[in-house]
Amino acid sequence: MATMAQPLGAMRNWHGPAFVLTILTGSFLLFLVQPMIARMALPRLGGAPAVWNSAMLVYQALLLGGYAYAHAISRLAPRRQVFIHLALFGLASFWLPIGLIAGDPPADAAPLIWVPWLLVLSIGPLFFVVAAQAPLMQRWYSLSSGGRDPYALYAASNLGSFGGLIAYPLLVEPRMPILAQSALWTGGYVVLALLVATCAFLLPRQGIAEAPVAQAPAISLPRLLQLHWILLAAVPSGLMLSTTTYLTTDIVAMPLLWVIPLGLYLLSFSAAFAVNRTMADAVTKAAPVSILLLGGFALIGDQDQPIFRAGLSVLLLLVVSIALHTKMYRLRPEAEHLTNFYLFMSIGGVIGGLFAALIAPMAFDWTYEHPLMIMAAALLVPHAMAFAPLRRLWGTGQRARIMTLTVALFVLLLFVQAVSLALPRALCGALILALGVLSLGRAIPLTIALTGLLLTFGGWESIAASLTDNARTRSYFGIYTIVTDKNAQARKLVHGTTVHGIQILKPGRETEPTSYYVRKSGVGRVMAALDAHARVGIVGLGAGTLACYRKPGQSWRFYEIDPAVAHIARDSGQFSLLARCAPGVPIDIGDARLTLRDAQPASLDFLALDAFSSDSVPMHLLTREAFDIYGRTLAPKGMLLVHISNRYLELEPVVAAAAAAGGWHGAIMLYDIGKDKSAAPYASSSLWVALSRDAGTVAGLNDMRGDPSGSWRPLQQRPGFTAWTDDFSSILPLLRGWAQ
Repeated sequence: MATMAQPLGAMRNWHGPAFVLTILTGSFLLFLVQPMIARMALPRLGGAPAVWNSAMLVYQALLLGGYAYAHAISRLAPRRQVFIHLALFGLASFWLPIGLIAGDPPADAAPLIWVPWLLVLSIGPLFFVVAAQAPLMQRWYSLSSGGRDPYALYAASNLGSFGGLIAYPLLVEPRMPILAQSALWTGGYVVLALLVATCAFLLPRQGIAEAPVAQAPAISLPRLLQLHWILLAAVPSGLMLSTTTYLTTDIVAMPLLWVIPLGLYLLSFSAAFAVNRTMADAVTKAAPVSILLLGGFALIGDQDQPIFRAGLSVLLLLVVSIALHTKMYRLRPEAEHLTNFYLFMSIGGVIGGLFAALIAPMAFDWTYEHPLMIMAAALLVPHAMAFAPLRRLWGTGQRARIMTLTVALFVLLLFVQAVSLALPRALCGALILALGVLSLGRAIPLTIALTGLLLTFGGWESIAASLTDNARTRSYFGIYTIVTDKNAQARKLVHGTTVHGIQILKPGRETEPTSYYVRKSGVGRVMAALDAHARVGIVGLGAGTLACYRKPGQSWRFYEIDPAVAHIARDSGQFSLLARCAPGVPIDIGDARLTLRDAQPASLDFLALDAFSSDSVPMHLLTREAFDIYGRTLAPKGMLLVHISNRYLELEPVVAAAAAAGGWHGAIMLYDIGKDKSAAPYASSSLWVALSRDAGTVAGLNDMRGDPSGSWRPLQQRPGFTAWTDDFSSILPLLRGWAQ
């Protein structure tokens, strides 16, 4: 294994800074382009998670291709490497300025086919050549510096990646339209090409045309070592994605939350590959007990203190990532095998991403990939005896006995939990935790104890829900759980932490509107007043509650992006709202903006926009261009109703700005159940905006002046806030509590 001959911080020439700057720039551009292209593609491809899963596969494949290319040309003579790489830079420049190729997909286009085709043709060569910078520049640095250890440069690479990741949502998107973003990235690409040329100039001139520098190395790499690299890379990659899914599904669906797990994952590389080993070694030493304490209680279903629980989850991710990446760093090969090392690391990252993003949603009905990744981490992190008594306990002659005792007690505790005996859960957890502490230093017993804690605190409940027919459904759009009250008075459709529909089960009240859609809400008042022959469109199906406002003679159509939701509302037998109130009403599956784009002009009299999933915001549904589509689809005196209830974002400025820019007249109503003494059962507070191109339509809203629970008022524009467009939007100014 390599030793730190001359670490990055001890360089005494100017070669080091040049290579560091090149790697920083390349990694920054690589992670800046991913959200940028996603933002450009959003209006064209829609907001389906299947789209972004497909995009993720494209990025991972191109990254792996870049690493494989760097590994392949590293076997050539330096002069040939320089010629090929600079030529590839020049060839890829024909794809500048960065952007999407022309052409719109059909509304029912398959993301697994259309998205890769669009992205590869739009940015494939650019992404490919930039992705090769991290391993290739490290190899060149080793050649130009006389054999100094290049691995510390990977810390700089991930600092650049982290910078690009946070720069886009915090700096670039809020301040630049798409065309300016494209120009910024194009300029960065030109700078990167110049920096690569500078690094090429620093390669040794003597012998530059000699035989390949890495041809037929004397010592080949063991296959088990390569497999070990793959596993050590796969688990943090999968845990990063599973943590994001688990946080946004079961804890808190906060906007931009996905940035935190990915950012910490990138920073873990910087810590693990840093010159100063203090932090990496300390975290790695503490990793087993940290995984036991943080991971063992990761599945507790208590909804109290969600921010605190989210913090513990991301802390666990950081500890696991640093520990496993540090172990990978300790297993790094000599410099001539550097590109091979990064190639297998990339393969592991792809495998972890594939499992968490594509395989798990098809194989599991809940985020089971999250505890599986935690248990895999417990097996893989370095284990060392922290205390002398434990070393004596796990002595050579006693290992089998202690292992048997550990497994026996664990099985006993699981049996107690499974048959619901009177042993308190806290006592079970304390006994298993004690076994875990005694197991410190041994991977398998510790993992057994960790599994016991996971099952005791949340795991059994999740398994029970999975074994209950029709209780839970998972798709690429989320995890839907059907919950029936203990007294069987109501049934709820829950997506993550948000209720998307409630049906009262009491005979005679099954069709009563509930939650955000009660009769005193904004949508309830408007729909009660609709004409008997109105043509109605509803974006977002949920449990089908709004269908119970349908009147005989009206023509209705639902627009739903997730086929799983349509199955739950119409075919599962759990909810009867559609069957009772609107049997046979068509449901168009697909992104609503793309579907409405192809609809006949003036084909609707009323359109309700209720497409928000938990507290996430489909930005492409709130741009000026989207409102133009709604206006074209509605009749001249038609009405658009937008549901903007949100725990984290103030969306009134977005709708008000779009209304002003598009010539809409509007009003807004907050229905507050806290001020309604006669609130209907299972009612929820809600915020609805009514818009129409006809002033008289808005003026004729069914208002209830003097009702303390809420009434219609004019939309209020925020000074200086401009309407979202397909070219420019940002949610930062809308975060509640954000400094204006």
